[in-house]
Amino acid sequence: MAEDKISENIEEYLEVLYRNGNNGEQVSTTQLSKELGIAPGSVTQMLKKLENLGYIGYTPYKGATLTDEGMKIAQKITRKHRILEKFLIDVLKIKEENVHDQACEMEHTLSDEAERALCTMLNNPDVCPDNNIIPACNFDFESCNQCYSQKDFDQVIDRKFNLLSISELTSNSEGIVSFIRGSNELLEDISEMGISVGCTLKYEANDNGASDYYVVTLDDKELNIPIEMANNIFIRL
Repeated sequence: MAEDKISENIEEYLEVLYRNGNNGEQVSTTQLSKELGIAPGSVTQMLKKLENLGYIGYTPYKGATLTDEGMKIAQKITRKHRILEKFLIDVLKIKEENVHDQACEMEHTLSDEAERALCTMLNNPDVCPDNNIIPACNFDFESCNQCYSQKDFDQVIDRKFNLLSISELTSNSEGIVSFIRGSNELLEDISEMGISVGCTLKYEANDNGASDYYVVTLDDKELNIPIEMANNIFIRL
């Protein structure tokens, strides 16, 4: 599973783009400059470089959006960062105010194999300590049980497409359920609602303003998906 090393600087840019526009939203140069603490002119030069590398689409004076390849890298580094935060707080009991900076330092060197081991040890967490969604792994599994059954990491292959959880979708999004994360109990609860890998779901904005569930349509049937489920059902758009 070896791949070309991507610079930490590029990973940081893509991570910020993902955090602010993971569903195709355009992120402004001003926003990037503010979050990265870098002058707007320097940000513009980097965005042009990232566009040439195929990681983003860039429109001068408007901003940037992640391409599929940029999304793949951004999700991977974001996942490592948020899993590390969970590990640092829940296992090592590091002070919360120190966790973000330590995770930033560690995320760039954490191997995929170690990330997988941390995920297993932490029982497949869905959110980090700040309650942000932990992206799905980029391994070609349909469930965590499939991951558990593959003991030899050298036999693990990468998924060929990107995923978003139901919780991350924008209104009127439709896609195929391709990965379901979590325990056997959670998988059974999701299955009882008629949701399984391979089915097509459509998410529509909640008209009633409810914040504790998401309204989706499955085979013309409307379902209310609780947040703890929505965080763990991943869609290929």
